[in-house]
Amino acid sequence: MRDHLRAGVAIYNEGRYHAAHDAWEDHWLDLSQGTDDERLLHGLIQFTAVVHHLDDGNHSGATGLAESGRAYLADLPATYRGIELDAVRSFLGRAATAPREVTPDDAPPLVYEGQRLTYDDLDFEATAVAARVLAEGEDEDAVDAGIEYAREEVAADESGTYTGLVFAFVREPDRRPIVATRLGEHVQRREHRESDVDGLFE
Repeated sequence: MRDHLRAGVAIYNEGRYHAAHDAWEDHWLDLSQGTDDERLLHGLIQFTAVVHHLDDGNHSGATGLAESGRAYLADLPATYRGIELDAVRSFLGRAATAPREVTPDDAPPLVYEGQRLTYDDLDFEATAVAARVLAEGEDEDAVDAGIEYAREEVAADESGTYTGLVFAFVREPDRRPIVATRLGEHVQRREHRESDVDGLFE
């Protein structure tokens, strides 16, 4: 859960409000309903949806989500799983009662273990989660393959081409399409080499 939680926090803090929930959703769906972990992720998913709706000017859509999101987080402690929740609950309360008086700029950053996480703060596994989320619209198969090849480098205690490209894909938004293309080229070359080797033994 930690890697998914951290990835979603960083994505949200980088301004990708709608995308942030994708880092949490699959893990959330696997949790038993009503558990503290489920309520945390459910509340955070609705919190990011509220900010997204406010950003789109959809005040009516924000109101209901703010009410339910606050309810999911209501009984959790001030800090749960490292996430500071008081500011989130306060914002959701304001959005529920006076949505036209709040804007996305009023939404608090998500703070994890005292830190406002950004992409640069993520380790490899959390970066891999973020990369899969941010790959929408790019060559998702190439990104997935690149992550697996990078994971092999990390397991071998190496910092190689794939690891560097996966980190760059997440951490350099302006270059993301270029990095995705380079990652795809490296993946394609490796797959061709592996196919050639396999052909020797057929």
